[in-house]
Amino acid sequence: MSRIGKNPIEIPDSVNVAIEGNLVTAKGSLGELSYLKIDDVNVEKDNQKIIVSPSNSSIKARRMWGTTRTNIHNIILGVSSGFTKELEIQGVGYRAQVQGEKLQLSLGFSHDVVQNIPKGIDVKCRDQTHISISGIQKNKVGQFAADVRNFRPPEPYKGKGIRYAGEYVVRKEGKKK
Repeated sequence: MSRIGKNPIEIPDSVNVAIEGNLVTAKGSLGELSYLKIDDVNVEKDNQKIIVSPSNSSIKARRMWGTTRTNIHNIILGVSSGFTKELEIQGVGYRAQVQGEKLQLSLGFSHDVVQNIPKGIDVKCRDQTHISISGIQKNKVGQFAADVRNFRPPEPYKGKGIRYAGEYVVRKEGKKK
């Protein structure tokens, strides 16, 4: 039995959810998202709750039960409040700035790294060392943050690089004389 899947999903008052066949659609103040569920999982709306259950006792149905519940919960959270990832840049001369639809990063390479910002993602730099990535789709926000971090992940000796806000980097001791 799925511990995640058996929990009902609370629907906020500002979100409208419609279930038509295999398509679950959520409309909120930030936009509209939809999720295409598989046939092995049942999704039912009961007042201001959504209940997800497996349609049979197959292995695939039990595996997709919790996954479907989490994906539907993420689209409801996305259209009501959105998702945000914070990145910090540490290192002498390392900085970031947003120029139109591009994120320009100076990371100690011989050239600046320029990354196109995908549609549906909002990137802000409150100063040169902090990047805020936000949007309504959790997977797009997380993937873009991971892509930006991979340009210069934090190294273990000095801690220079791009890291998530609050991420702890295990530091190594340098060489001895």
